Amino acid sequence: MVQGEIEGELPVRELAEIPAIEVISRAAVMLLSSGAEKLGLSSSEPQNSPHFDLDEARRIITALAGLITASAEYLGPHAGPLRDGLQALQRAFRESSAYPDEPGHGPGEKYTGPVH
Repeated sequence: MVQGEIEGELPVRELAEIPAIEVISRAAVMLLSSGAEKLGLSSSEPQNSPHFDLDEARRIITALAGLITASAEYLGPHAGPLRDGLQALQRAFRESSAYPDEPGHGPGEKYTGPVH
């Protein structure tokens, strides 16, 4: 067995060996996926999903907006798709809210600007 391998599994990469852009992109994808789950988007009836939680979704979307905004200059071709995913979550959040936030005050909008 080679150092860094777990028997029966793929080799484990040392975090120090992973390029920053890959770490940032993976974190953003994880936040996108988590936000979608908290908005119930994997369910045919999102608001009836057992995972639906607007308070949690707000936190995740805000963290994602901060990450994407702060690292935009490093994301290169990944920036556009990540911004699109973020905006889709922000719109889904607004549509899911019984009392939508004013434009510019929704989750992450202090970093991205108003999403309509």
